[in-house]
Amino acid sequence: MSVPGIVGVIGGGRMGAGIAQSFAAAGSSVVVVESGAQAAAAAMERVATGLRRAAERGKVADPGAVLGRVRTVDAVGGLPADTGLVVEAVPEDAGLKAAVLAAAEAVVGEGAVLATNTSSLPVTELAASLKHPGRFLGMHFFNPVPASELVELVTGPETSPDTVEAARGWTRALGKTDVTVRDSPGFASSRLGVMLGLEAIRMVEEGVAAPADIDNAMTLGYKHPMGPLRLTDLVGLDVRLAIAEHLAATLGDRFAPPALLREKVARGELGRKTGRGFYDWDN
Repeated sequence: MSVPGIVGVIGGGRMGAGIAQSFAAAGSSVVVVESGAQAAAAAMERVATGLRRAAERGKVADPGAVLGRVRTVDAVGGLPADTGLVVEAVPEDAGLKAAVLAAAEAVVGEGAVLATNTSSLPVTELAASLKHPGRFLGMHFFNPVPASELVELVTGPETSPDTVEAARGWTRALGKTDVTVRDSPGFASSRLGVMLGLEAIRMVEEGVAAPADIDNAMTLGYKHPMGPLRLTDLVGLDVRLAIAEHLAATLGDRFAPPALLREKVARGELGRKTGRGFYDWDN
């Protein structure tokens, strides 16, 4: 299956911009929803920066032409009626996600697929805001989206087989590999990844080893492409904390966030986006 002609991406942050870049590079026309001129300009700059970096690595031949397939609108109502796929990538707030998905459903045609990029919120809960939940599923992209090979497809009880098949086709058209999991707390990737990250944080908290040594143990000893603490910095400590709190509430105390994680978030040490987390990103 080819990529859809028009893709709507709601939210132009790091994840949304990466999703937009990936679909535009594959040939889709992409409409990014961002409120306000400043936020829209920032979203376009993220896409442009990503394309420049991809061009430097020889992954994109004409970044200007790809960027020309991306535009912004300031509200969900600005999505074209013939949009084939809508991916929401707004912050991890269930109420916000449900609201933008319901708004998108009211605008796009009946044949469009709606997807959430949530890394942990229940797909079934979000589907409850939709009139036609059969055309909805999770498409969990990974950061950085253009370079990541994986998309985790999360199915709810009412997700139709046609919707799953369409999502698989689009994932593969992007050159990525899909895994399909049933909706459950943390899905597969977040549940396992967060558990590893939390234990690594506890080891720092207990003075077992320095962050770099813990990360090197996993990258060199277990061939992980990135250590759990560096990955936590990349994802954002605030994001990791929110996911851990959700998993602790649904799966039990084994996902309870370490005190060190809470302290760092309270100090604003959120990782790469603030310049400091478990590493100093300013240097």
